[in-house]
Amino acid sequence: MITIGDAKAFFPSVHNPTVHRRERFCFTGASLYGFAEMPIRFSKKSRKNVVRQELGDGAATKRSTRVRLRPRADWHKRNFLTSVLIPSLFVKRSGDHVRPQFPKIREGQICITWIGHASFLIQTHEVNVLIDPNWSKWLKVIKRLKRPGFELHHLPAIDFVLVTHAHFDHLDRRTLRRVAADQPIAVPIGVGNLVHDLGFNIVHELDYWETIGLGPLKISLTPCHHWGARFLADLHRDFGGFVIDVDGRTIFHCGDSAYFPGFKDIGERYKIDIALLPIGAYEAPSGREVHMNPEEAVNAFLELRAKTLVPMHYGTFRLGFEPMHEPPERLLACARAHGIEEKVLIMTEGKPVVL
Repeated sequence: MITIGDAKAFFPSVHNPTVHRRERFCFTGASLYGFAEMPIRFSKKSRKNVVRQELGDGAATKRSTRVRLRPRADWHKRNFLTSVLIPSLFVKRSGDHVRPQFPKIREGQICITWIGHASFLIQTHEVNVLIDPNWSKWLKVIKRLKRPGFELHHLPAIDFVLVTHAHFDHLDRRTLRRVAADQPIAVPIGVGNLVHDLGFNIVHELDYWETIGLGPLKISLTPCHHWGARFLADLHRDFGGFVIDVDGRTIFHCGDSAYFPGFKDIGERYKIDIALLPIGAYEAPSGREVHMNPEEAVNAFLELRAKTLVPMHYGTFRLGFEPMHEPPERLLACARAHGIEEKVLIMTEGKPVVL
């Protein structure tokens, strides 16, 4: 993934739009955080508004799930710069910006809108949640080849934000700054200092298996097999996926992950209805196994024992050697072979789906 410095030269300038705060639904005090008094709000110049939960039994038994950073021995035999990166600079961006028509959502329903890559808007009848929002046109030198499903200013008011890890394609500070409207954000341990100054009310850092109540939601951080460094020297940052429990329904956003036995553990801990699983960037420039391929995503889905598989992390940025069209084709072929094709929901960017 992209782990180079936060240079600004490769990003087009954007202006902060006016963010309309939600009036019909407001959480305060115990109704939001589950205890009598809301944590004191600190100055945005301070990192003291980063709150780390008390470590539970999950942290006591925590094992490293970080992939090795050493490239595969034959990684140099293919040149990502000349065969993928440079040619992609001359590819015209696809996709259209269409104003989304968000449906009215009844209690017990979940509306999912794929923005592109790993970015999702999750809506219930009470709250709106953004996961890994990224509206940027560039990942430093890597061009976005598929536009977001809709313009950022078409978002409804956002109650909560979740970020799975610090890589530039998942934690985009420019987008987060525009989304921030004094609401809470949840991140893995070690990531809070990257978002504490962007305009969020409070930053919750979670360890594996820890759960926090945000309004009607229960948010839990799950393990994954990946890495979380934004630079090569900050390996202290954690990474993971999120389980969102609301109204008796459960959504699992995997974040980034290679296939690992932990999916079975996640499926045993949570009854998952909808699994958002990555299926792209499996032919990484380094040759490392840092992402699942489509066949591994199907295996993960089966081990999670989920009801619906929504693929993500493909078709937006070309982060691997595989062709852009290949991941969903392989996914559907593998799902068909396993007799679960009807459980796969291929989404279109910007089109809400109620489940």
